[in-house]
Amino acid sequence: MSESDPVPGGRPGEVERATALSGELTGQGVHGVVLAYVDTAGIARVKTVPTAKLTSAVAWGVGMSPVFDTFLADDSIVTTDVLGSPDGDLRLYPDLDRLTVLAAQPGWAWAPVDRITQEGAPHPACGRTVLRRTVAEAAERHGVTFRAAVEIEWAVGRDDAEGDAFVPAVSGPAYGATRQVELSDCAADLLAALAAQGVDVEQFHPEYAAGQFELSVGALDPVAAADHSVLVRQTIRAVSRRHGLRVSFAPAVLGQGVGNGGHLHLSAWRDGANLHAGGTGRYGMTAEAESFVAGVLGRLPALTAMTAPSPASRLRLRPSQWAGVFTAWGRETREAALRIVTGTTGIHDRAANLEVKPVDLAANPYLALASVIAAGLDGLASSAPLPEETTGDPALLDPAEAAARGVRRLPVTLTESVAAFRADDVLRTALGPVLADAVIAVRLGEAAAAEGLDDDGVAAAYRWKY
Repeated sequence: MSESDPVPGGRPGEVERATALSGELTGQGVHGVVLAYVDTAGIARVKTVPTAKLTSAVAWGVGMSPVFDTFLADDSIVTTDVLGSPDGDLRLYPDLDRLTVLAAQPGWAWAPVDRITQEGAPHPACGRTVLRRTVAEAAERHGVTFRAAVEIEWAVGRDDAEGDAFVPAVSGPAYGATRQVELSDCAADLLAALAAQGVDVEQFHPEYAAGQFELSVGALDPVAAADHSVLVRQTIRAVSRRHGLRVSFAPAVLGQGVGNGGHLHLSAWRDGANLHAGGTGRYGMTAEAESFVAGVLGRLPALTAMTAPSPASRLRLRPSQWAGVFTAWGRETREAALRIVTGTTGIHDRAANLEVKPVDLAANPYLALASVIAAGLDGLASSAPLPEETTGDPALLDPAEAAARGVRRLPVTLTESVAAFRADDVLRTALGPVLADAVIAVRLGEAAAAEGLDDDGVAAAYRWKY
């Protein structure tokens, strides 16, 4: 087989395209390409190749052990029946459609990868592959496509803080002008870098917690949305470092207080029409959209094994902190786990979507989106009824009323999330047995690693991991 032949992990014509791109990148002063993916624990892992080797990477992939599927956030390793041993190899194949020159890392480009076996089959624990398969099956079986976006919240700290402590690098109140001014130069460079990389930024502002900021991007197909989540964080890290700042995307940087979220926004579409708008259901939802929301709502406890996968996630998932810790939905209700967003009058058809709130950036975005979509599709397929809306703070409901409405607290511990996931055939089937077992093993491993730590200890252990 020559390098110009179609290859198991690639597509016909990709080798020639990579050769042309390699020359273009070299002409732009790009010396290396970051090959990026996110492991089961939610850690962004990379390998890099010189720009001259991009063609080889596209033709034959770049080797990486499958053991990373069972890495924990602290780089210790757990095992399943098929993963976690020193045996075997995978190939990382860069997606040239997502190849991006990194504006904040001169000399570098970036591309997400698909993980392929040496024999050319998709690796069963590749989250990006699972998400792509889930989206394809939705289109084939239900005629439904999706638009998605991942919100990014992070804490900006001083790089000269003692040890690994978090000291906010900016002052001022929540959403305060003072904080925006203090980060002004860094923020302007970040917006410029993201624009140069083709990222559609919709909002960027100071958030509630000390040193916290949030950035929202435009909706894309789910795979691209997950890719952008990884790319945006890469860019935030790089720009902040150039300004002498340290950033954390951890669910909580301190043992108390409001944490960092990674809310998912998702809308289902058919034949160019948004199912969350223009219908006869509540707030303009179609019957299918209501059933999709019901499917997600019914599986929220199990979904937290993917959407809130860290011991530090539990520091964020507290009542009355707008984290969405109850199985409830409501229009623009920020305490409910599912927020129905209708958008401003005049743009309902474009803007209406479902926001899933009990999500943070310790989550692998590919697994989180695939799981939420699978849950929603199950509700759509079964015409699941959407229960009564909850307004206000569900924590203030009378227990009897909450029970009657089906409003209950989401799992308080990571082991409770794992138990709910174990019992959920739909979600485990969506991920497949190899990946489902990896999720269980990694979550239980993280829970064991944090055992005995108080809240401050958990925050410190995960503060700079994500």
